[in-house]
Amino acid sequence: MLAAIIAEPGLNPLELADRAGVSERTLRRDLAQLRDLGYEVAYTSGYEVQEKLNLEGRGRQRARSRGDDALLQAVSQAIETAGLWRNPDRADATLPKRARSRRSGKAPVVLIPNGDQDADFIYATGFGVESALYIRFGDDDDILVASPLEIDRARAQSRAAVIVEDRETYVQQTWAPLGARMLRERGINDARVSPNLRAVHLEELRAGGIDAQVDRELFVAERRHKSAAEAAAIQEAQNAAESAVVEVVRGLVEAEIRDGDLWSNGGPLTSERLYARAQLRLGESGYTCPDMIIAGSPECAMPHYRGTGPIRANQPVIIDIFPTSRQTHYSGDITRTVVVGEISEDVRRMHAAVLQALDAGIESIAAGVPGQEPHHAVCQVLVDRGYATTTKGFEGPDGVAKLNHSTGHGVGLEVHEVPALRHAVVDELREGDVVTVEPGLYLLGFGGVRVEDTGIVTKNGFQNFTTLTRSLNPQDYL
Repeated sequence: MLAAIIAEPGLNPLELADRAGVSERTLRRDLAQLRDLGYEVAYTSGYEVQEKLNLEGRGRQRARSRGDDALLQAVSQAIETAGLWRNPDRADATLPKRARSRRSGKAPVVLIPNGDQDADFIYATGFGVESALYIRFGDDDDILVASPLEIDRARAQSRAAVIVEDRETYVQQTWAPLGARMLRERGINDARVSPNLRAVHLEELRAGGIDAQVDRELFVAERRHKSAAEAAAIQEAQNAAESAVVEVVRGLVEAEIRDGDLWSNGGPLTSERLYARAQLRLGESGYTCPDMIIAGSPECAMPHYRGTGPIRANQPVIIDIFPTSRQTHYSGDITRTVVVGEISEDVRRMHAAVLQALDAGIESIAAGVPGQEPHHAVCQVLVDRGYATTTKGFEGPDGVAKLNHSTGHGVGLEVHEVPALRHAVVDELREGDVVTVEPGLYLLGFGGVRVEDTGIVTKNGFQNFTTLTRSLNPQDYL
């Protein structure tokens, strides 16, 4: 093993065991014996062992231990075995030096997840985990360091070329110091990190001698363009979202009207009870959506109001469900608005305007179209129908229901990602973008109406992943 370390000091533990012709268990046992002799040997890589055992011949700063003599003899034999021995009497005699890798192009990528749903970490590794370390030195040269708790799952799920276990780093939660050390072992002192990286890890990397810089464009272009497999995963998530909406609507239809509220099973039908039904339906399909919206009126005039308490009859109920797959990690996004009981003329007019705006937004989508164009198309329809928006140039009259958010956003490993469909976005839509189109109208004290579809941008237009009815009538969903 010492011969392998001296010959190739950059080997990780699994590679070292392979080169030395021993099992990983034997490797760990022998390194543990070195520690018993007083040497602080870690499992990171051969560089660590080489440094701790002074295999480069640098002067020691401590007294020789009881294992030094035996170790020096072993090192001597290892050097000869590795074919690195040189006659010191010859003029060209040189000592073996630590190999330093040379790289070109961008700095390596260092990722430490901020939780098991860290989209950048999942995209890079194919693996969602609460804590780990991933370094991409270059193409086909990456390493994932995982805990004993996650090592088997990492080996089954991750795409990393090298996957190793590190118990000590897991126990001490020193992922960033480990990353800094691994970079320095390759002679690298700079790195790119994700905007998702926690500030404490960024500070630790820099304290470890690494010039770590946040790369705001990291994976943005790659994640934005959805492959056929990614698009299929999003469409499956959209199907799950539709099923959950139907489950919520079924709960609304089963209720009876008492004194203006909906009642079911002997008590008021609440947003919380409908939320539980939707979560159960999603869970049975392998999805989850902890922040879904099931909001009655008048509170649904606040677009991101999640919904609490009893659901009122004869008024709009906004159902916005954006589930994430527990297996693929990709999401869908759908919104529907329904009314149980009598539908007022004001609500019908708002809903009709929103549907017309939705169709106008969808029709304006194609590769090469600026992101603001679908939004402006939506705003124009709403203003033409007598409503208002908060977008400059499309303000409309005062005192009426208005659109106060963007028309849409990208969907993928995150529910909200690039591109954006909103005012002042001149970045063009690209083939492979998956986006939502979700116009809405809201009036404080009254309520709101929003309808949302999700689909993919093609060179010819918009392929809609959404098939569910857009009706205000709950019966039409069953």
